[in-house]
Amino acid sequence: MTDLEFMDRAEQLLLAVEQACDRINDETDADLDSQRSGGMVSIAFRNRSQIVINLQRPLHEVWMAAQSGGYHYRFDDGCWMDTKGAGEFFAALSRDASAQAGQALTFSA
Repeated sequence: MTDLEFMDRAEQLLLAVEQACDRINDETDADLDSQRSGGMVSIAFRNRSQIVINLQRPLHEVWMAAQSGGYHYRFDDGCWMDTKGAGEFFAALSRDASAQAGQALTFSA
């Protein structure tokens, strides 16, 4: 993958996360506070915990830090997959955001 292809796909991922936060706030009382700063999106929850999603341009990876740990994702066969085999990005984000929010939240591409 070229640098340009990575940035296009990674920007689509960050935009999808931001849009999902807006949708979740419209449809639930989760009250997520998402902030975008360059290649990073942070999601703050009522309990003051956070999930941080950060682009790692030189490695062509997206990193996610949550209460459950830190994860690295690479674009593979049409989706962002954990580099250690722990699954797809949006499934992991949904799982961790649900745990931190205390209610079921769904993120998707």
